Amino acid sequence: MAQILIPIPARDFDPTEAAISWQVLKSLDHAVTFATPGGKAAEADEMMLTGQGLDLWGFIPILRRFPLLGLLVRADKNGRRAYEAMTGDPGFKAPIKWTDIDAGKFDGLLLPGGHRARGMRPYLESPVLQGALAEFFDADKPVAAICHGVLLVARTLSNKTGKSVLYGKKTTALTWALEGAAASVGRVTRFWDPFYYRTYRDEQGQSRGFMSVQAEVTRALQKPEDFLDVPKNSASYRKKTSGLQRDTLEDSSPAFVVQDGNYVSARWPGDVHTFAKTFAAAVSQAKSKSGLTAAK
Repeated sequence: MAQILIPIPARDFDPTEAAISWQVLKSLDHAVTFATPGGKAAEADEMMLTGQGLDLWGFIPILRRFPLLGLLVRADKNGRRAYEAMTGDPGFKAPIKWTDIDAGKFDGLLLPGGHRARGMRPYLESPVLQGALAEFFDADKPVAAICHGVLLVARTLSNKTGKSVLYGKKTTALTWALEGAAASVGRVTRFWDPFYYRTYRDEQGQSRGFMSVQAEVTRALQKPEDFLDVPKNSASYRKKTSGLQRDTLEDSSPAFVVQDGNYVSARWPGDVHTFAKTFAAAVSQAKSKSGLTAAK
């Protein structure tokens, strides 16, 4: 049994990316520990669970209870069921504090994403989490990040090199194609809060998308080509890039996951089953190698 750490913010993390990852890891008999800033149970982005507030009438108290577009973009039934199960788990109810993270006690670390700025920025900008991440990378322990979680990784500097821990590695993350499309829709459907889908806004003088996840992650890499997206010759290209189809435990064809050594990355909730399974396999392989080394 491997010991896995999942740090999350106090609120607004993506329910699917956290809960499906937890579900897959638990199903494979891995132990999961959660970590939050204050050591208290966290809350996911409510709109991603209910879909309420994602329509043109989402700012009207009574009408917002009747989502339409929101039902299409919220977590699907697999994500919602997994979230309900996860919130009842004793480990989720009693997380450790970010400041108590000890990389030596865990075999791997997984970072979910989320985009709502009020809750995600403290997570993405945390020097405490960046310090913990650096220890995992410097010890070459398996690390997985999905969506905005990759942004936290990109901002983490190695204690050995002083460069981003992703420098020299290949990765994916929330692509500008997906983020930009969601932002364009959000500017219309949430006209009173048009930047809901943009955690970081482009500033005056910056090109559109300069502060996107893909752009910032790419700036941390050794070369731009190290940021990977679905190859156009992929047999399932449309399925993988439409933003409308999600993978399942049985069907990985909509997913796009990148593995570089002990580092695993993915783009959005639609990749999460395949992402979690790939990470679980990396953890098991690393743990097995560690055991063989110790035996020698």
